[in-house]
Amino acid sequence: MQSSRLIRYLSLLLLLLSCSTYAEPVDDTINGNAGSRLFVESFGAFNEPWAMTFLPDGDLLVTEKGGSLFMVHLDNRTRVPVKSVPKVAYGGQGGLGDIILHPQYKENHWIYLSYAEQNKSGKRGAVVVRARFNSGSGKPEIENLEVIWRQKPKVSGNGHYSHRLAFSPDGKLFITSGERQKQTPAQSWTQNLGKIIRLNADGSVPPDNPFQDKGELAKTFWSLGHRNLLGMAFDKQGQLWTHEMGPRHGDEFNLIIGGDNYGWPIVSWGDQYSGIPIPDHDTRPEFNAPEIYWVPTVAPSGLIIYDGAMFPKWQNNAFLGGLRSKSLVRIRIEGDQAHEVERFAMNKRIREVEEGPKGAIWILEDQKGGRLLRLTPHK
Repeated sequence: MQSSRLIRYLSLLLLLLSCSTYAEPVDDTINGNAGSRLFVESFGAFNEPWAMTFLPDGDLLVTEKGGSLFMVHLDNRTRVPVKSVPKVAYGGQGGLGDIILHPQYKENHWIYLSYAEQNKSGKRGAVVVRARFNSGSGKPEIENLEVIWRQKPKVSGNGHYSHRLAFSPDGKLFITSGERQKQTPAQSWTQNLGKIIRLNADGSVPPDNPFQDKGELAKTFWSLGHRNLLGMAFDKQGQLWTHEMGPRHGDEFNLIIGGDNYGWPIVSWGDQYSGIPIPDHDTRPEFNAPEIYWVPTVAPSGLIIYDGAMFPKWQNNAFLGGLRSKSLVRIRIEGDQAHEVERFAMNKRIREVEEGPKGAIWILEDQKGGRLLRLTPHK
């Protein structure tokens, strides 16, 4: 009898502890190191959230790395699981990744998802699909799913998928493809690892991509020499900005020029994890050097170029999340130059940043219990 009571007590204790991970925290304020103050509101917590995108009606779609997709009703802070999400290869940095809407979503209801998949031999790679999102009757579902891009080749390991997605102002789909911790593929013309990819919205290849004489696969490349790009966004001028994780320090914030080589793994402002030095960017001027680099690391993830009305002084500023630095970083962009101007200590790993309705800034914390937070001006 005592043994049974003890087992029940321990089971209840474990349940309470697991529930406390998802407890609704008290709203708070945060201060930036340049004097800005933000009001923080929580809209609940998720299990390893990775990305989010707002629907035209103000609802939110949130991916979890384990393979779940939720539609979040922000007016009453409830969520509904989305049906028919494809099976993902979960593990390490792999799983369900980014989600974005087609530029004409109101007319066609296309959404785009990225995730890791595994073949019969156990090797893995990122894949991008498009599907129609059906939000009707309270039971949201994705339909007519089709694969439009894959990393080639699939390789061993669970790191550096990247697979961030963005549409350019002229309607082209851009995909970040990490080098899968293999380094040398970033300079290969016969592998699409370590590249930024540019496609039409249906997955076909635009004829004006820069590398037309390097083979069929290279015709999909926009730029090469990248490591692990976890943020990508266009500014008002149509310029493409990305960031990528350095090896041991040396994270980068880059203005992306079609046809350019960004140098990985030949140059970096960081070093190998073993301590072996890597030549700095200024030793090889033929490679495009970053506009900003970080030593020590911030481990950037998620990126927006702000365009809202709620923070008018921050128009055309970039915001990125810091995983290692546990921060939100604000960057001022002036033409083709960029400078970090403020950092907000979040005290949690920040996985994703998004601009929401009325210009509020939304962020997702990383890992189990990662909260969905709305940032607005402090009054």
